Amino acid sequence: MQTKQYFFSINMAYLEFLPYYQGQVSVIVVTTTQGLRVQFPAMHLREFVTPTGIQGFFCLETKNNKFFSLSKLQ
Repeated sequence: MQTKQYFFSINMAYLEFLPYYQGQVSVIVVTTTQGLRVQFPAMHLREFVTPTGIQGFFCLETKNNKFFSLSKLQ
């Protein structure tokens, strides 16, 4: 079982994230600190939404190239 970690920042206003939150857009694509583009189900960001949107530095973990976990570091 191969585990990988990807680090990235997000700074999205609440209204910008709304289509993801409502499920109109199901996948989010981010660029990692290493310059890689990765995608994962946007529903995993819902717990991090505030009244101003989503801001922070995150770690995405995958196992065998499948979503495993997402945590906010800052």
